Formats: sequence, structure tokens, C-alpha cells
Amino acid sequence: MKHIIKPLALIVATLLSLNNFAQTSNMMYGDTSRTGIPFSKDPHVVKFDGRYLMYYSIPPHKDHPNSGWNIGIAESNDLINWSKVGEITPKDGCDYEKNGLCAPGALVRDGKVHIFYQTYGNGRKDAICHASSDDGINFKRNPTNPIFSPTGDWNCGRAIDAEVFLFKDKYYLYFATRDKEYKIQMQGVATAPADTNFNRQEWTQACDESILKPELEWEKKCIEGASICRKGNRLFMFYAGAYNNEPQQIGIATSKDGIHWERISDEPFLRNGKPGEWNESESGHPHIFTDEDGRTYLFFQGNKTKGKDWFLSNVEVLWKGKKPYLRE
Repeated sequence: MKHIIKPLALIVATLLSLNNFAQTSNMMYGDTSRTGIPFSKDPHVVKFDGRYLMYYSIPPHKDHPNSGWNIGIAESNDLINWSKVGEITPKDGCDYEKNGLCAPGALVRDGKVHIFYQTYGNGRKDAICHASSDDGINFKRNPTNPIFSPTGDWNCGRAIDAEVFLFKDKYYLYFATRDKEYKIQMQGVATAPADTNFNRQEWTQACDESILKPELEWEKKCIEGASICRKGNRLFMFYAGAYNNEPQQIGIATSKDGIHWERISDEPFLRNGKPGEWNESESGHPHIFTDEDGRTYLFFQGNKTKGKDWFLSNVEVLWKGKKPYLRE
């Protein structure tokens, strides 16, 4: 009986979260296919072939714990209602991802979806990989995978949370890594030419130091999950501060060259929810999506259960000149 009560209690809590959420936002998505509980993290959205595709992390199967973290795919026509249409799971012969893969970042180029993802379960050896697809669902691995790991004494050699963005005739690969002691999470960047095929040899680490590391009290010991948009001649980085559920919250930094960044505020741009709200434990791991009409939407993950479940949502980001703000 104890085994029945606990899931029921969590389901009730989930329904209450959904009910509360409906009062504040139009979107809440949770993938139940792996555990029976809504559990989706690390969203990234593209517009492709007439519909929106969202890539996100999903946990191991409850009945197959060795299946590892993988990537789910959902589609939508309105950015609000989403239906799952596929998964990206470890591919036979690709030993680098056999323990898991997750935290996708995607872009559309030349009629294909290119996805950049991290391996998972390898500690300091986790690295960034690349795959491409003609339909946005079935992906062909880059034969040079993994395509990037950082070097230098300032980091531990790990690279996660890839974001690839074209700016001033270069692709910028933003990634999170940790210090040598494996305690402080921070941002780094590499570049490749605009005509790159995204192969390993095309990437050059842009600097031998972190481009953004935690300094503010609310950021604690972690900056991760960078996502980029452009306004005029400036880039804006939406990033996650603090580790999951500490709470993680979202900040913004800006740059003119893609390498040197400064925060636009000492306060979070998007905070975690108030006690009892669906995102009480965090509002984290952002993705800033720019639609074809120029409107921008901030996708993020949240929960109120300290990570027993995870939902994905979005809010529209409005701009006054080059200053972002949220509708009250």
C-alpha cells in the first residue's frame, strides 16, 4: 500500500501544480513516457518545415535504469500545445554516447536541423557532439564526434549544455564546464567559420578562461545553460544561475563581440516561483527562441518538488529598445 500512496500523492501534487500554472501561463509540458511522472528538462526550440520542434532531456526508463538520459522531441503549431513525436537515443557503434546523451541545442541551416548535444555519465570526459537531420526527428551522427572538449588549466575538461549561434561570420559554441576541483560551473566559448561542417577540427577555443562565472549571491556556484539571441549589433545571453533547485534562476548578460560579457542586472531576470507555485523549486535552464516574426520566447524548466518532476514552459520576452522585460 505504501508503494501506491506515494505515486498517488505525487500525481495529486502534479495536478495541483497544473491547476495553479493555468492561472499564470499558457504552456506546461511534461513527458511521462519514461517514468510515468512528468519529467522534461533543458528545452530548445526551432521552427522547421512549417511547425515548431522542441528538443529536451528525458530521464532513464524506470524499468531500465541503464538506459541513461536521452533526448525527447515534441512538435507544436502554436508554441503552447505540444505532442511528442520522437526520441534521440544512443546509437550502436557510438561508444561515446552509450551512457547517455542530453541537453540539446539546435539550429536550422540549409534545410536541415543540426543538433548539438552532450554525452552524459562520463564525468570529466563528457563532451559536445553533433548530428543532423532532414526531417528534424531522425538524426545522422557526425563521424568526428565528440566535436568539442575544452583545454587549459582553468577547466576540468568537461563540456555540456551546448548552444551554437551564428554571429559576425562565425559560429560561436557556448558550453558549460567546471573548474579543476569540479565544484564551480562556468561558461566557455569556441568558434568555427561560417561555412563550417561542424566537424571537430573546425572548432577553436576562443579564449583560455571562462567568459562568465558565478559572482553574484543568487548564482551561488553555477552558471550554465547559456542561450543566445541578437538585437542589433549586440548579443544577449540568457543563462541559469545556481545548481538545480537551489533555486536555479535565470539571468542575462550582453556582449558586442560574443566573447566579453557583462550582466545587465545583479538580479535574476526570471525568478523561481513563490511558495506553492508550480516553479517554487526553480525557473531554470533557459532557451531564448526567436520566431520568424521577430518575437522572442523564453523557454525554461521548473518544478515545485525539488526535482521529483519537471515541466517545461515559456513566457514572451518583450523589448524596449535593447532592454528585455516581461509583461506584468
